Amino acid sequence: MVFRQLHLDTVNRAVETADGVAGKSVNVAKVLRALGETPIATGFLGGVHGESVRTALAARGVVLDFVSVAAPTRQCITVIDQEGGTITELVEESRPVGEADYERLRSVVRKRVGGCRAVIVSGTMTPRGPVGFYRECVELGHGAGALTVLDVKGDPLLEALKVRPGLVKPNRPELAATVGRELGDERDVMRAMREMGERGAQRVVVTAGREPSLAFDGKAFWRITPPVIRAVNPIGSGDAFTAALTWRLLRGDDLGAACRWGAAAGAANALNLHAGEVDPAEVRRLHELAVLERV
Repeated sequence: MVFRQLHLDTVNRAVETADGVAGKSVNVAKVLRALGETPIATGFLGGVHGESVRTALAARGVVLDFVSVAAPTRQCITVIDQEGGTITELVEESRPVGEADYERLRSVVRKRVGGCRAVIVSGTMTPRGPVGFYRECVELGHGAGALTVLDVKGDPLLEALKVRPGLVKPNRPELAATVGRELGDERDVMRAMREMGERGAQRVVVTAGREPSLAFDGKAFWRITPPVIRAVNPIGSGDAFTAALTWRLLRGDDLGAACRWGAAAGAANALNLHAGEVDPAEVRRLHELAVLERV
């Protein structure tokens, strides 16, 4: 919902509203499809909103293998204040699903992983979900010889680190929450990234919105400065970064070069009202404006 100027505790009238399907893994799938890949999207969907996700992704040509659950898929509202330049997310909490639902999702991953070059695990666990589930996904990916990418935080990430994921990609607040301390400056972030490596991550990328991202391959650090743009809605830019980063790693780019494409896709996403939307031509244009340097 877009407002010229938002005022609390009174009636506000939006100048524009737009419905769409989003969410971290959904955004990744949409961006990969826009970049010419053939992603398989899976997870839990329920209720009317869940059916909307199915319909929208299928219309884009995304292969779907979601598990239907009783819990309805949640709805979130992004509030854009044009005058104040603020973006506020009103997020409905997700609802628990049963162990049988997780077992069905395990079966989907086992069935699909053999034909995949990468397994991207993205998003927050459902309440009281099994903390080791993402670890299992990484193990299945390793068994299939796939690149494993984790865009998660907290205990599920720490548990998955035990099986050496190929890459972890939190943002700065998520990394701080995972290591349990504030990260005041770039050196603090780099120390926390080394810690992630020592715990098992083969590569670590940390995004920071419009600020430079950092990448670490276990030996060297890179700083990636994104293109300067006038953002419409930055929600989903981290997911676009994850998608493009994986896309380029699978094409043989080193970590730093792949992150330039990630930064370009993140910026391209922010030019759109909806999350997880990129124009491939804009990604290519913005890639030339992203700056990569060794730290």
